[in-house]
Amino acid sequence: MSTDAGERAAPSVRTLLALSIPAVLIGVVSALTLWALDEVADVLDAGLWQGLPGALGIDPASGWWIFAVLTATGIAVGLVIWLMPGHGGRDSATTELVAPPLKIAALPSLIVVTILALAGGVSLGPENPIIAINTGILVWLVARLWKAVPTDLVVLITAAGTIGALFGTPVAAALIFTGIVAALKTGGALWDRLFLPLVSAATGSLVMLLLGHPQFTIPMPAYTAVQPIDLLSAIVIGMVATLIGLVGVLAFPHVYKAFHALRNPLLVTAAGGVVLGILGAIGGPITLFKGLEQMAELVKDRAQYPASQLLLIVCVKLVALVIAAASGFRGGRIFPSVFIGAAVGLLAVALVPSIPPVVAVASGILGVVLAVGRDGWIAIFIGVVVTGSIAILPVLCLVILPTWLMVTWAPHMAIVAPSELPGTERSEKAPA
Repeated sequence: MSTDAGERAAPSVRTLLALSIPAVLIGVVSALTLWALDEVADVLDAGLWQGLPGALGIDPASGWWIFAVLTATGIAVGLVIWLMPGHGGRDSATTELVAPPLKIAALPSLIVVTILALAGGVSLGPENPIIAINTGILVWLVARLWKAVPTDLVVLITAAGTIGALFGTPVAAALIFTGIVAALKTGGALWDRLFLPLVSAATGSLVMLLLGHPQFTIPMPAYTAVQPIDLLSAIVIGMVATLIGLVGVLAFPHVYKAFHALRNPLLVTAAGGVVLGILGAIGGPITLFKGLEQMAELVKDRAQYPASQLLLIVCVKLVALVIAAASGFRGGRIFPSVFIGAAVGLLAVALVPSIPPVVAVASGILGVVLAVGRDGWIAIFIGVVVTGSIAILPVLCLVILPTWLMVTWAPHMAIVAPSELPGTERSEKAPA
């Protein structure tokens, strides 16, 4: 029987082994780029939030300092997008995690605006821009060193290596890419298609572990036995968290339209910085940044946060996520979604103390991440990773059923780009 014209034979062992060499190197470069970006952002972060206010005798947690830094960050990001070659790459609001590669000329400005946002306290994570940065760099490099490697394959391997580095485990990349590679018209079993992305993801995650990169897992009370009431609690919390996330998703295109009515990128991000500064002054330092370290702090000191304050934190962070994503800042939405989900779970525990924290936090994370990211596997995975509990896995597999039905009717949290930006290729999602 003849094969379809769009299909190819299964890759040979020799081919997979040969391509494993560039896959390993891509994983290493992807991790090192992420590490370097984080390190530079951390240095600037320390200067803005510790060194400078300390030298001036100012409390960095004061509302007016938070407002000033975020406003200045919005102005700085806007100036780069407006004036610097490459214009900060694509607006993260218009792209998926895996997108066609940017031209190399667009990357310096994207790197600058990403570092500014990470250091300035903007409520976005590094995932979208770092994948775009790594993809642009490695497509350019591989085209010169291994011309026989297809560009589409380099994009997939690079994204996998970066995702493995971001989450500290190749499992995240495997879950994301299972759906992508299953749709590819290529021969061989699923694991043949996943082989090279997993090589890169495993390498990237190992490099980050060796470099001591912060992990998602947070110390929490042990949870080893599932009680019947926990199932009901998890479903209710997961559905409420999903509803909260969907509020942000539904508001997103309207907020995006409102900010971009200002047209000039400087005005768009400056206005976003002003609003984020006001929100930060209201919510306090715990509601700033991508949320990974803040989530650990929130869980550790959960007894110090009454339900009313946790509700305020959830509301402020959700609005901050929508504003940051809609007002031209470059960054991903998964990291702050994890923080919001954890805060929703802790709010549930504050209201009903008998609910195990692991159940509440994992279910809250699943709900918000599912609504914002629209990926069930990742939502389950992050809930398990953050809590560090295998026992919660079957519970989350049950929670995903009603919550998935809730999100199927809602739009994705993404904007269709009206036009291409200078220094970029096509802006739609990469072909699967």
